[in-house]
Amino acid sequence: MLILLILPRAIRIVREYQRLMVFRLGRSIGTKGPGLVILIPFLDKAVQVDLRELYLEIPHQTAITEDNASISIDFIVFYRVIDAVMSVIEVGNFAGAAQNIAATTLRSVVGDMALDDVLAKREQMNELLRAKLDEVTERWGVKVTNVEIREIIPPPTVQEAMTRQMSAERTRRAVVTEADGQKQAAITVAEGNKQSAILNAEGDRQAAILRAEGFSLALSKIFDVARGVDANTMSLQYLDALKQIGASPSTKFVIPTEFVSLLSGITGQAAKAFGNGGPESNGEAGAAAELPGGSSSGSGSGSSSGGSA
Repeated sequence: MLILLILPRAIRIVREYQRLMVFRLGRSIGTKGPGLVILIPFLDKAVQVDLRELYLEIPHQTAITEDNASISIDFIVFYRVIDAVMSVIEVGNFAGAAQNIAATTLRSVVGDMALDDVLAKREQMNELLRAKLDEVTERWGVKVTNVEIREIIPPPTVQEAMTRQMSAERTRRAVVTEADGQKQAAITVAEGNKQSAILNAEGDRQAAILRAEGFSLALSKIFDVARGVDANTMSLQYLDALKQIGASPSTKFVIPTEFVSLLSGITGQAAKAFGNGGPESNGEAGAAAELPGGSSSGSGSGSSSGGSA
C-alpha cells in the first residue's frame, strides 16, 4: 500500500510540449522533461509548464482618444513561454497580470491617437500593443507573439456621423460613376458621328469623281461623233430646227446672221439636188429664204416679217 501511494508521486510522464519545474525542499533545481521523470516523494514538488502558444482574451476596455472620444475595444493576446523557470518564479498569476497590463497599455496607445487613426490604423495599433506588452512580459519569460484587435465600438454619435458619411460617399461614387458613363457614351456617339461624316464625305467624293468621269466619257464620245458628222447631216438638223420654229406660236424670232448664211447654202444645195434652174434657185435663193409659218429672213439684216430682228 505504501508503494502504491508513493509510486504516482515518484514517477511522472512529461509530454513533448510540457516541462516540469521542480522544487526540492522549496529550492528550484531546474526543469525536467520531456519523457520519464523520477521525483523524490515528499521532497520534490513539480509545477507543470505548457510551452505551446496560448492566447488570452482581453474583454472590452474603455479608452479615450487624443481628440476626447470615448471608444470601447477588445482584443486577443497570443503568447508563448520561452523560459519555464522564470514563468513560474517571476509571476504568480500570468493570466491576471497580462490582462491588467494589456488594459493599461491599450489606454496608453489609444490616448496618443486620434479617433480616425484608431479606426483606420488597426495594424499599427496591433504592432504598438505587441511591442509594449512584450517589453513587460519579457522579464516573466513569456514572449508576446501577436496582438489582434477584434472590435472597436465608437460612441453612438460618432456611429451616426460615420453612417451619414458612408451614405454621402456612396452617393458621390454613384454620381461620379454615372458622369463617367455619360462621358464615355458621349465620346462613343461623337466618334460614331465622326466616322459616319468621314464615310459620307468619302462617298460623296467617290460619287463626284464617278460623275466627272462619266461626263468626261460622254463629252469624249460626243466629240468623237461630232467629228464624223458631215455638212448634209448638219443641214438636215438645221431644217428640223426650222420646222420646230415654224410650228411655234410665236410671231417674232431672233435669227443670227450666220444662220441665214447657212440657210442660203442649204437652199442652193436643195435647188441643185432637184435640178431647178429658175432664178429663184440660182441667184436669189441666197438672198432670202422663206421660213415655215409665213416668216422670212434676209441675209445680213437679221429681220423677219413679224418684226425687226
